[in-house]
Amino acid sequence: MARSASAMRGQILESALRLFAVHGFRGTSLQDIASDAGCSKASLLYHFAGKEKILTELLTPAQDAVAALLDRVAGLEGGRLVEETVVGYVDVALLFRRQIRLLFEDIAEMSCHQDLSVMELADGLLDALAGRSQRAPARVAAWMVLGAVFITSATDDEVVPDDVLRAEMIRSALRTLDHPPS
Repeated sequence: MARSASAMRGQILESALRLFAVHGFRGTSLQDIASDAGCSKASLLYHFAGKEKILTELLTPAQDAVAALLDRVAGLEGGRLVEETVVGYVDVALLFRRQIRLLFEDIAEMSCHQDLSVMELADGLLDALAGRSQRAPARVAAWMVLGAVFITSATDDEVVPDDVLRAEMIRSALRTLDHPPS
């Protein structure tokens, strides 16, 4: 029985994400993805104009989630801004762990991807994590949290249960930002 177009797209995306995680974006060919998805390369190209478009589709939900977080905290200030941003960023990072591993593979190339707003979103997160402060200590701490949450969510540590990982990431981020949890 033939798969529906949406089921085929979903299988292609799932295969691509899995293969990108194992072999990297550059190390995975369209033929690799098609074979893993159980379709021809022509069928894959019917659904996606190329590997870049697959990458965009894989990363767009994470990008949208960060943008939504920044919209949610836009009117907040002070401690509430910092705390809501930390909790939201940790939650987004853990929700999109596989996509973050993909970004982590080649952050320089991925941050310049033409269809994604990686650097703009990172700047927005930095500003919110710093409590909109321009002071060096707040900015440095915010950069550290931005990187640490990103790296920690990209790990595959199966020793730490997800709920403990989330709680410790939030606690550690707030401590780094010199912000006591409420």
